[in-house]
Amino acid sequence: MEERTRAYLRGRFGDHYRRTAVTLPPDAHEREWGYIPWTASPGETMVRHESLLNLGDLESFLARERPRHVYFSAGRYADPSASSMAAKDWRGSDVVFDLDADHLPSVDPAEATYAEMLAACKDALLRLLDFLENDFGFEDLTVVFSGGRGYHVHVRDDRIQQLEREARREIVDYVRGIGLDPDGLVTTKMRGNVTARALKTEGGWGKRVHESLLAFVDEIESLSDEEAMARLQELDGIGEGRAKTVYGAIEANHRAIEDGNLEAGGPGIRKLVEALTSEVVDTQHAPIDEPVTTDTNRLIRLPGSLHGGSGLAVRRIDRDAIEHFDPLVDAVPETFEGHDIAIEVTDPGEVELAGDSFTLSEGDSIVPEYLGVFLMSRGRAEKGPE
Repeated sequence: MEERTRAYLRGRFGDHYRRTAVTLPPDAHEREWGYIPWTASPGETMVRHESLLNLGDLESFLARERPRHVYFSAGRYADPSASSMAAKDWRGSDVVFDLDADHLPSVDPAEATYAEMLAACKDALLRLLDFLENDFGFEDLTVVFSGGRGYHVHVRDDRIQQLEREARREIVDYVRGIGLDPDGLVTTKMRGNVTARALKTEGGWGKRVHESLLAFVDEIESLSDEEAMARLQELDGIGEGRAKTVYGAIEANHRAIEDGNLEAGGPGIRKLVEALTSEVVDTQHAPIDEPVTTDTNRLIRLPGSLHGGSGLAVRRIDRDAIEHFDPLVDAVPETFEGHDIAIEVTDPGEVELAGDSFTLSEGDSIVPEYLGVFLMSRGRAEKGPE
C-alpha cells in the first residue's frame, strides 16, 4: 500500500469516527483493549494490553488515533492493562464464536465471489444460533458482522462466564458435531410391557437426525423400487444387501419411524440412522473457529469500528434483522457515501457493493468513495490524484 493511500484511508477513518457513536461492551473498563495502526512497515503490528483508563474516552481516542482495526477482550480482568496475562487477574470471559467464510467446508474461496461467501456464512450463522438458543438455551447473545468475511456471536450469560478452556471446547465439539455417537442420540421408552430403543426427538442432535430420517423416508417412498435401492446405496455403509433390508423395514414400519422407534424394522432402521447421522453432522453443524471460542483471553473486533481490510463497518445486528441483513449494503459506512474519488485499480474485476455491481478495469478510475475505500483497503487499488 502506497503512503498516499494509507494517509487517505487513515484520514477518512478518522472522519468516520468523529461522526459515529460507538457503543461500549458491558464492563468495558475491565477489558483489555488493542488496536492496529496504519503503519508503513510490512505486516501489521498489534498494540495491546491497553485499558480504557489508558486510552481515555473511546470516541476521542478513535477520532485522534484513527486505527486500522480495533479490538476488545472477551475476558474481564482486575488489571486489564497489565503486560502479562497472569498479572491481569482474570475474572471471567464471554464465550465468543467466530464464523469465517474462508473456513467453511462448503466454500471454495478461489471460486466463490465475496457475496457468495458471505451468504454461505450467514447460513452457517443461523445454524449456530439454533444451537446456542435452542440446544443450550443461551439468552444474552450479541450478533455482529465482522466487517470482513463473517460473523461473531458473543454469549454473555452469567452461567458461562467462569468456564475454562476445556469446558468451552466441549461446546465447540457439540456445535461442530465432533465425536457425535449415534448411540448418544438414543433413549429407551416403554412400548407396552417392552423396553424399546428410540431416538431422542425432543431437541438437539437427536431431533435433527429424526427430522432427516423422516425426510429421507418420504423421499424413498416417492421413488420407484429401483430408484429407492440406488438412493439407499448412496449412504455410507449401505450396500445392496443392507439396502434391501432397510427398504423392507421402511415399507413395513412408517408409523414406528415417525415415533423415532429404532426397534421396529430391526437392524435396518438402526443402520439407516447411523448413516444419516453422518450426513446430518456434515450439513447441519456450525463450522466455528475453535481457537476463538476456547480462548478466554481472546481479543475480538469492536462493533461500530471499521475493518481495515475492507472499509466496512463491524456491525451489530438485531436478532430479528439477521435474515434480511446484507453486509454488502448494510455495513457500508454512511461516511463514504454521496461522492466520488479517483483511484488507480491494480486488481481489476467485478465487485458487488451497496446494491450495485461494478466491472473495473486496470488503471485510473473515478468511483463512489465507498467502493474506492473497499478496493484500497483490500489491496486492489491505490489512491489516485484528484
